[in-house]
Amino acid sequence: MKILAIADRPPSRPIPDILAEHDIDVIVTLGDLEMHQIRSLEAITDIPKLGVYGNHCSGKYFESLGIQNMHLNTVEVLGKTFGGFQGCVRYKESTYAIMYHQEEASEMIKDFPHVDVMLTHAPPYGVHDDVTEISHTGFLGLRDYVLAKQPSYLLHGHTYPDTDRSFMGDTEVVYVQEDKVLELF
Repeated sequence: MKILAIADRPPSRPIPDILAEHDIDVIVTLGDLEMHQIRSLEAITDIPKLGVYGNHCSGKYFESLGIQNMHLNTVEVLGKTFGGFQGCVRYKESTYAIMYHQEEASEMIKDFPHVDVMLTHAPPYGVHDDVTEISHTGFLGLRDYVLAKQPSYLLHGHTYPDTDRSFMGDTEVVYVQEDKVLELF
């Protein structure tokens, strides 16, 4: 399965150009994108589009671009189940930013079912995060979810790790910034 993942910065080149070069099965957005940066997704109707919002997103553009909101939802694509969790750890008070306190996020995800691919904005605590900076600390609840449910992959943006791919148990945790074409499974 070939996935075009986009997070945190606009794609390095036009999305139609990327699609013309690769046989993409699924497009995923992982947050902190503005509608104008990915507006070309609106015209793409023959490839599933899944996404989660980041802490800097308006939380209001998925429907107009035909992106399925995956926050605490699941969907099956080509025999694989995708799920998602939006936002990041709350590091300031804001009525607009999509952020959660650790306890709140843990409660939200504690009964989430097993998925093959987990789409998140922030990473799980302890992988690709920076625990010395609350704004880039991963979610404890995601860590617990990954260790208990062991999805094959977790794709995220938000942070700036030294490596793009790491493992948490059997789960491959993949960091995305800008655009990345991934071959999964």
